[in-house]
Amino acid sequence: MTALWLAFLNSWRGLIYGARTERAIRLELVLLALGVPAALMLGGSLWVRVALLASLLLMLGAEFLNTAVEKLCDHLHPDRHARIGIVKDLASAGAFLTQGIAALVWAAAVIDRF
Repeated sequence: MTALWLAFLNSWRGLIYGARTERAIRLELVLLALGVPAALMLGGSLWVRVALLASLLLMLGAEFLNTAVEKLCDHLHPDRHARIGIVKDLASAGAFLTQGIAALVWAAAVIDRF
């Protein structure tokens, strides 16, 4: 149980750090805060609500991973470097694709509802 608690504290520190330092994470946290009540109202069934919220959490998780990759790359190689730039671009593309998934899920829910 102690290990689980310590893991939670590590994650909590990461959430707080990301929210304090990263604009993209703050924006996606705002989307999540707005998305929770919207999903509860928009979703006609439990599974639609779950899909709407899961898509936002997936998007936020990918943004955290993208930020972690960027921070690590900047730490290891602070100067501009072509190969490091490619690594950052790949991580950014992953975050972008999860935003596309969220948009697709939300659009499908809106179309289904109305």
